[in-house]
Amino acid sequence: MGRKTLIVGGAVGIALALATGGTGLGLAAGRSSSGPQAASDSAACSGSSPKLTVSGTGMATGTPDLLTVSVGIDVTDSSAQASLADDNSKGSAVTTALKQGGTLDKDIQTSNLSIQPHYDNGEIAGYEVTNDLTANLHDFSSAGAIIDALAAAAGNSVRVNSLTFSIQDPRGIEDQARTDAVQQAVSHARSMAMTAGERLGPVCSLSDQSQLPYEAFPGALTSNGAAAQVPLAPGTQQASAQVTIVYALVRSQPKK
Repeated sequence: MGRKTLIVGGAVGIALALATGGTGLGLAAGRSSSGPQAASDSAACSGSSPKLTVSGTGMATGTPDLLTVSVGIDVTDSSAQASLADDNSKGSAVTTALKQGGTLDKDIQTSNLSIQPHYDNGEIAGYEVTNDLTANLHDFSSAGAIIDALAAAAGNSVRVNSLTFSIQDPRGIEDQARTDAVQQAVSHARSMAMTAGERLGPVCSLSDQSQLPYEAFPGALTSNGAAAQVPLAPGTQQASAQVTIVYALVRSQPKK
């Protein structure tokens, strides 16, 4: 996700106030974008006024709720037609096993199909057909049994390329990470301004540099049709966010 910048020229929306978790940014949530206060804030954010730039980093953790399984079926026969027919049969058996395990049609996709000659001492000895399927599994309690069923359906021809855990809708932990980042930046700004004998003025800009990468949990498995259920552990995933806030500084009045 790219960089986002909110320029606050004397106004701030309710969303910004909520994002700070009620800590406050020195601005009222419902402030009007026009009038004397807006003019005052705009002047405070002008190029010649002193500024304070702070950064904050936030983190949030979520539990994966989606398992993406990439399965390949590899078959080699004397002719391309025979290989394709054999591979189609085993591929259909794998698809049936997925559906019997509760996987919906919309969660099953053919991701690759190739037919290649197989050489032996420089001569074509047969044709290899590779058919890759990708399936999204939402129920982790039955995922291991489904993978076992795939191995039983295609036998030694099956190849499990990868197992990837992810969060289907990551917006919740993304928002948590950004909120945490803004709160940290606000805390840093208050501490720095107080130590320097200054007061925080309005927010001049709020920039989001978050990339929000997600750590993948790939796994590789080659099965020979073993009966034992495959153990799966989704673990957790972490989102991190980084924001930068630019404040105008207001000189504290000297004590008399």
